[in-house]
Amino acid sequence: MVDYIVTVYTGDLAFAGTFNNVHIKLVGTDGVSNRTWLLGLKGPLSFYKGAVSSFTVTCPVSIGKLILIEIDKKPHFIFPEDNWFPAKVEVKSPEGDTYNFPIYHWITDSEVHLFKEGKALRVFEDDNQPGKEIRELEILQRGKDYRWDVYLEGIPHCMRSEGPSDLPYEVQFSYTKEIEFDYTAVTGMAELELEKLFQSTKNWPDMDSIHRVLSSKRTKISDYVQEHWKEDAFFGYQFLNGVNPMLIQRCSVLPKNFPVTDDMVSLGGQHTLADEMEKGNIFLCDYKRLDGLKTNNINGKKQYLMAPLVLLHKTPDDQLVPIAIQLKQTPADDNPIFCPTDSEYDWLTAKIFVRSADFNEHELNVHLLRTHLLAEVFAVSLLRNVPMVHPLYKLLVPHTRYTLQINNLARKNLISRDGVFTKFAASGGEGMRTLMKRSLSSVTYRSLCIPDDIADRGLENVPNFYYRDDGLKLWEIIHSFVQGVLSFYYKNDTEVQKDSELQKWILDIFEHGFLSQVGTGIPESFTTVAELVKFVTMVIFTCSGQHSAVNAGQYDYGGWMPNTPITLERPPPTTKGTTSETTMLKTFPDVNTTVHGMAVVWLLSKQSTDSVHLGKYPEKLFSEKKPRKLIEDFQRDLHELSEAITVRNVDLEVPYTYLDPKVVENSVAL
Repeated sequence: MVDYIVTVYTGDLAFAGTFNNVHIKLVGTDGVSNRTWLLGLKGPLSFYKGAVSSFTVTCPVSIGKLILIEIDKKPHFIFPEDNWFPAKVEVKSPEGDTYNFPIYHWITDSEVHLFKEGKALRVFEDDNQPGKEIRELEILQRGKDYRWDVYLEGIPHCMRSEGPSDLPYEVQFSYTKEIEFDYTAVTGMAELELEKLFQSTKNWPDMDSIHRVLSSKRTKISDYVQEHWKEDAFFGYQFLNGVNPMLIQRCSVLPKNFPVTDDMVSLGGQHTLADEMEKGNIFLCDYKRLDGLKTNNINGKKQYLMAPLVLLHKTPDDQLVPIAIQLKQTPADDNPIFCPTDSEYDWLTAKIFVRSADFNEHELNVHLLRTHLLAEVFAVSLLRNVPMVHPLYKLLVPHTRYTLQINNLARKNLISRDGVFTKFAASGGEGMRTLMKRSLSSVTYRSLCIPDDIADRGLENVPNFYYRDDGLKLWEIIHSFVQGVLSFYYKNDTEVQKDSELQKWILDIFEHGFLSQVGTGIPESFTTVAELVKFVTMVIFTCSGQHSAVNAGQYDYGGWMPNTPITLERPPPTTKGTTSETTMLKTFPDVNTTVHGMAVVWLLSKQSTDSVHLGKYPEKLFSEKKPRKLIEDFQRDLHELSEAITVRNVDLEVPYTYLDPKVVENSVAL
């Protein structure tokens, strides 16, 4: 007789333990063990939350190298059936070998569940029959559990489900996340001390009223925004380091529909626009995707959303300041070009319309589509096509955490027919659907890769561009990590080409994420290791750093409504000299619209206490020493970047923290 020592680790999550009877069967290359009831000295506490319990499984003879384990649980005659979250199982063989079986899944029934030994295996090297069969069965079941759906024609596809509770347990929020998220969603108005205002359809009577109401929940940056929102330098700064650093580009030739002349602008000294464009000192933000959108009707009033063009100048002291704003795309006598030399409220009103346009462009394109929806495509394709034992699954599944549920909630509560964004944003409703379709057509592979995107927009040398500086460093750290891991498993390009699971993953992304549009540059297949490394780097960066950059600062910059109006209630001035503080107040969104917008950005900016930050891998999915060492190197590099950002920020009037690894979540989880 020979003994196998089986150690079971139950996850340290809320309600992870079980009082059910747990059974195991070991499957090896030379035989199988009997199904054994894991009964230990701890009795019913053997599988309590966080428990580590060891048992002995006895076989007549050695069953060879272990391939897989079969686990099931049955209700005890005293205790009803419950859910269990085993983290992993370790088995020490009589030959002295230790086999690891990472699980990290909820077991919610009495069925037999099969888990393979933890060594990562690609499909063409998984050559034993039981292993092949498990692989095929797993993918078959996942294809049923994770099905594609079309929420709206013309945008990335999503996962089909009736609601959050319909999602598989493995992708649902933890109990902690669920409670905290629901609490914030329900109590957001109260936390912000706005509950008395959420039904008021009145205009704001004066600026003092806005100051009093919007000061209950403050951050250092929201205080700065409130103090400096009118200033040109801060207006320009937000295009670089606010929540939407994705629109600005260097301008070498003025658009034909933006006829700015030298006598309109002041560039200091004898400089002309042509001179400054040649030097690389002129920049453009063009909101053309918003042109002609059907706008919302809120509180019985038509709303207004412009499609501005904004020209900015880098001054000799390295500030980026606006020098001309045209609020509609087509030049006309009733579409003046506003400049800093205009009256105070003409210029301020023009900037307010730009900031409102930026809110709508940011939320639907930069935030929702380019991070949330694409992250869901990456996740669903991974879960449908790549088994748990595959190295790509082990590498990427931590970056899918909570994404499917947060997107499900967004479709239900934000962009549905009765969603908050639909009801209270200028582009809500039909305009929202149009903008999202237009936005997908603008997404290219290069625009999702920050080194390419920065180069394409001509922003390599813009000073004080911390999104670029931190983002490029973060990209390089992720790329180095991904290259190390994937090069360990893929020694040459041929191995990439013959990995059918890998090829199905990218093809699904091409078809369901980018709707088979060849012009996007998204690959339909992988032919080289380098191609694979770059794409996986993009996936991880999008799900972690990029999402943080465009999400984490929403309350910082949007908590003070005048800086980021969710909508505007009056059309822009058609002639100069017709604006005042009174017209500005009447242009701002109504009180209830304002507070609903504030509550949403508050909710979307508030991390839960069980957040997992970039580089943290509490689930030990890799068994091999090399990838584990690479994870340690990755964590070290991220720590060094975090320290450098902290030192840099000490000297900044407005610290930039959104790409600091210690605040970047591993996944789109909020």
